[in-house]
Amino acid sequence: MWFPSFTINFLACVGKSSLALQVQLANVTRLCHTKSIVTINGQFPGPRILAREGDRLVVKVVNHAQNNVTLHWHGVRQLRSGWADGPAYITQCPIQPGQTYVYNFTVVGQRGTLWWHAHASWLRSTLYGPIIILPKLGVPYPFAKPYKEVPIVFGEWWNTETETVISQALQTGGGPNVSDAYTINGLPGPLYNCSTRGLVLRISDALFLFLSMIRSQFCARAETFKLKVKPGKTYLLRIVNAALNDDLFFGIAGHNLTVVEADAVYVKPFVTDTIMITPGQTTNVLLHTKPSFPNSTFLMAARPYVTGLGTFDNSTTAGLLEYRSPGGPHSVSMKKLRLFKPSLPSLNDTAFVTNFTAKFRSLGSPQFPANVPQTVDRQFFFTVGLGASPCPGNQTCQGPNGTKFSAAVNNVSFAMPTTALLQAHFFGQSKGVYKPDFPSNPTHPFNYTGTPPNNTLVNNGTRVVVLPFNTSVELVMQDTSILGAESHPLHLHGFNFFIVGEGFGNFDPNKDPAAYNLVDPVERNTASVPVGGWVAVRFLADNPGVWFMHCHLEVHTSWGLKMAWVVLDGPLSNQKLLPPPADLPQC
Repeated sequence: MWFPSFTINFLACVGKSSLALQVQLANVTRLCHTKSIVTINGQFPGPRILAREGDRLVVKVVNHAQNNVTLHWHGVRQLRSGWADGPAYITQCPIQPGQTYVYNFTVVGQRGTLWWHAHASWLRSTLYGPIIILPKLGVPYPFAKPYKEVPIVFGEWWNTETETVISQALQTGGGPNVSDAYTINGLPGPLYNCSTRGLVLRISDALFLFLSMIRSQFCARAETFKLKVKPGKTYLLRIVNAALNDDLFFGIAGHNLTVVEADAVYVKPFVTDTIMITPGQTTNVLLHTKPSFPNSTFLMAARPYVTGLGTFDNSTTAGLLEYRSPGGPHSVSMKKLRLFKPSLPSLNDTAFVTNFTAKFRSLGSPQFPANVPQTVDRQFFFTVGLGASPCPGNQTCQGPNGTKFSAAVNNVSFAMPTTALLQAHFFGQSKGVYKPDFPSNPTHPFNYTGTPPNNTLVNNGTRVVVLPFNTSVELVMQDTSILGAESHPLHLHGFNFFIVGEGFGNFDPNKDPAAYNLVDPVERNTASVPVGGWVAVRFLADNPGVWFMHCHLEVHTSWGLKMAWVVLDGPLSNQKLLPPPADLPQC
């Protein structure tokens, strides 16, 4: 098995693996800008973590930076180990400068690609990396074993400090500045230069003439990810979207991709020339290389899928797929090879996204069944979208009509507590920290995707849903057009869920459930609520603790599009949340 050199290999053998991660500053140069960023072990992106299904991971995190920080193991179920989940002020207080915290958890019943990232403010712009969970020893993949495996991690690069970007946005009430580039494994690629941000609106022929001129420049070559392959081989690409605020299209010129996994769950394989992946999601694909040396180089590119009305980073990151020459590394000049480009969907191609999303189905085999709850104990209907908050009397705000941008679930914009919710819940000290009265339905129904109401103001509060252990849940999440319809990638901590239905317009509880897929729906931890539409999911609340649910567009999370579920202990000893570790950070 092979991985690119941008990572440090931490191999967790079957059993227990201990890792040491240092949160520290490091100088990094991109787009001819050198700045000091918060990193893990001085790497950007951070190191990959390699484990096997069933492994126990003990990860010691030492904070040498000046920022409060936490790490979240995105998609790991954290069965009874909620203290290791990581979202700041939900399951733990942040790790303060100079402090240490040990994340201790076991990977149970999962295999595939997940990822880790910071879960405090916007620090995940530089603190992220892949988690690769191999099957148990002797258990094969449900597809032919690939020749090699390669993480492809998308991110964003800011020439300015992201903590300054979000701090200014929250203060002024307006939208934050956008990133200066997207990245593949931390590298922007040859379609950016050092003097101009965002050269590419579309990959045009004229631009490729320009590309051929700049490819020899050191900056472009040094900041381009290159995937070198052999003819006639199969490569498993483990794709992660770690970008802060954008869904992304991705394709490789001249090559199809076979999708075999989503969010560390095997799916029925299907072939596509382009994938769409939201922030928070992972997608494993098989890349079958051409049978002989093609005398060409192929661009691999990613650019945003856009649904909202706000500004966005309208640029394209690219890497190069290069075939190894049969005559040796110096027999062919890569500069003289033909360069082919992928044809990606247009920025707002919702039809492609809808058709692509509909292709995902759980593998549903006897070994990997789709255990969809056939009946439900509790039904919830959540509206998700943007709104506004009043501007303080002593300042001028840059949000809609002089207000501040906010976001909400069922018109509740989540107010972050100053005590971690899990700690308050476990010690029975929730009074004054949160209220267990989050609304199951909108308190004031309206035409969610039609003409928006006159009042766009949201309510603020720290409110949660409380569920008895083993409650089967159906949750419909409905986009709203209050300040413009927009897709929202919603991530649920502590659980996978089955996406049993989705559609456009307003959800109809009398008609839409009849079309639910209760046989082989895809199982994920992050689902995109369609622009101007809805998505229905089901899950079994079999994991005691406090579990965050939020939009994985970081700006929407900052504005309050988040909430939490409290799952109570079950009656048996193995159904109860374990006690907190002795080194749990204090607020």
